[in-house]
Order: sequence, then structure tokens, then C-alpha cells
Amino acid sequence: MLYLGVERMGELGVVECRGEIVRSEAAHKLHGTIISLRDARTIVLDLSEVSSIEGDGLGVLLFLQRCTHDHHIPLKLFDPTNSVRDRLERARAVPEFDIATLQERRTTVGVEQNQRKPTSEAGSRELASAPLEHASAQAEDFGVLP
Repeated sequence: MLYLGVERMGELGVVECRGEIVRSEAAHKLHGTIISLRDARTIVLDLSEVSSIEGDGLGVLLFLQRCTHDHHIPLKLFDPTNSVRDRLERARAVPEFDIATLQERRTTVGVEQNQRKPTSEAGSRELASAPLEHASAQAEDFGVLP
């Protein structure tokens, strides 16, 4: 089971995850939550309480990273647990992600609270329309799915 909490601080979106990201329902839930933050200038995904991530979840994470990157929205992973970090390493996906430390998260939050910039509505609409089905293809690119 995956539990998600969303916090907005100006143009910063923080998604706190707790549980497992292994089934398609959890992957869809994470996808929908990140998409709901499409107007954020930076998204921080707190993985400090995620016990495991597998196929569908990893595929969605890779897909969301590419989508946010394509729309110039930084997606930062905060403090992934050892099991999540190991899974990212086995999938050779670590270079794809910006993994933030506690200090970097605090700095990001402070900067985002002090800076206000207009968001791109066109980029937000494109990100929202990105289909979830491509997540599995992204996972296959990284050898995540059989």
C-alpha cells in the first residue's frame, strides 16, 4: 500500500511517500499526484519512508523524470531508502535522477519560498496529457521489466 502526502510551498511541490511502490495501483497514484503538481517549478519526491519499489513503480518514476525534465521542471528524489537506492542502482537508473540530501532539500525549500516566477501553462498541459502507458516502455529501456 502506498500513502502519499502533498505539500505546496509557493511554486515548490513536495510529495511524501510512505509504503511500497510495487503494484500498478500505487504507480497510477504516484503518477496522478505528480501530474497534479504540473504547475510547480520544482518537485521534491520524498522517498525516505518507501520500503520498496519494483517494476511498475520504477517505470513510472523513470517516466515522470523524463516528462518533468522535458518540461524543465526539476524532479528531485529526497533520501531514498537503501532498498529503493539499491533498486535504482540495479536498474542503472541512478544517473537519471537528481537525488537530494537533507541540506539540499532545505535549500530548495528556502529558495522556492523566496522566488516567485510565472509558470508555463503550455508545459503544464503537455505534462498532464502524458500517458501513463509509456511508463512501462521507459522501464523496459532500463531493463526494469522482464
